[in-house]
Amino acid sequence: MSAFFHLIARDVGLGLRDGGALGAAIGFHIIVVATLPLGLGPDLNLLSRIAPGVLWISLLLAALLSAERIFQADFDDGSLEQLALGPLPLELAALAKAVAHWLSTAAPLIAVSPALGLLLNMDASAYGPLLLAMLAGTPAVSFLGVAGAALTCGLRRGGLLLGLILLPLYVPVLIFGVAAVNAAMGLGGSFAAPFSLLCAFSLATAVLGPIAAAAALRGALN
Repeated sequence: MSAFFHLIARDVGLGLRDGGALGAAIGFHIIVVATLPLGLGPDLNLLSRIAPGVLWISLLLAALLSAERIFQADFDDGSLEQLALGPLPLELAALAKAVAHWLSTAAPLIAVSPALGLLLNMDASAYGPLLLAMLAGTPAVSFLGVAGAALTCGLRRGGLLLGLILLPLYVPVLIFGVAAVNAAMGLGGSFAAPFSLLCAFSLATAVLGPIAAAAALRGALN
C-alpha cells in the first residue's frame, strides 16, 4: 500500500506546486458566485433562497475544469505507461488519482464555499449542513472525474467531451446536495435522507469509478 499512498502524495504535491489548475478552479468558483448578485440585483431574500444551488453548481463546474488534467500530464510524458506496468493495480492507481484530485481541488473549493455564502446572504443555519453535504458528495465528483478523464485521455479537445460525459453524471450530486441544505434551512424535507443518498452515491462511485477508469486506460494504452 506504500505505492498507493506515495502516488497520492505525489499527485497532491504536483497539483499544489503547479497551482494552475487549483488557481483556475478557485478563481472560477469565486467569480461565478461574486458576479451573480450583480446580475440578480439586491434582493437579499432571493439570494438567500438560491444560495445553496449556486454554490453547488459553481463548485461542480470548478471541479470539472481540473478533471481533464488527472491523467493528461502522465499520458503526455509517458509516465502513465510506467504506472500501468508498475506493481500497483491500475484500479488502485485510478483510486489514488481520484483521492489526490479530491484533496488538491475539491477540498480547497469546499473550504472557500462558506465565505462565498456570505456574498449570497445564505442563512447562518445552512453553513454546517452545506459543509457536511459537500464533504459527503464531492468524493463522487472526483471518482466520476477519474473515469471521465480516463475515457478522454489522449483525445484532441478531450475537455469538451469530458464535460458532456460528466455533467449529466453530476446531476444526482447537485440534486441531493441542494436538497440537504434546503432541508436544513427549513424549506421542506429532512436533511438525513439526501445526505444519506450523497454518502451512498460517493461509496458507489468509489467502487465503480476506478474500475471504469482502469478499463478505459487499458484501452487507451493498447
